[in-house]
Amino acid sequence: MEIRRLKGQDAEKYRIIRHEGLRLNPEAFGSSYEEEILYDEPEYRYRLESEFAYTFGAIEGESLIGVVTLVPEGKRKMKHRANIYAMYVTPAHRGQGIGKFLMKTAIKKATELETIEQVYLTVTASNEPAKKLYSSLGFEVFGVDKRALKIGDTYFDEELMVLFL
Repeated sequence: MEIRRLKGQDAEKYRIIRHEGLRLNPEAFGSSYEEEILYDEPEYRYRLESEFAYTFGAIEGESLIGVVTLVPEGKRKMKHRANIYAMYVTPAHRGQGIGKFLMKTAIKKATELETIEQVYLTVTASNEPAKKLYSSLGFEVFGVDKRALKIGDTYFDEELMVLFL
């Protein structure tokens, strides 16, 4: 398995895994499958080629089996912060440490960006495996966003977490 920053040529593989995550675990993302299914490969190519975000992928053979995105804040007063988004590992590859490798890669990148002092993420309050992973890496809960997501008639709380570098 290899973990590396994804590039424009990875857009189709990224689109496929992104749609899978949104479809299988809708409670884990702010975006919805119904919205993103309308996006074509060029939209994902644009995302991966952005100089303002770092998307890392776990690659096994020819398959993209996990992803995570680090987005540093752009505003002057917030340049000491970055956010983790779109963390996902395919169900067949969970429990093998791939999520931890992806997160460590994103955190390492944050430390290389000299202005970043803290990294934020949100996690669905009921997602115990993800919360355990993030806590093991030093993230701490600093708040709860009640009813942050609504899927149909069901609400999901999100825990707000931070890692001070």
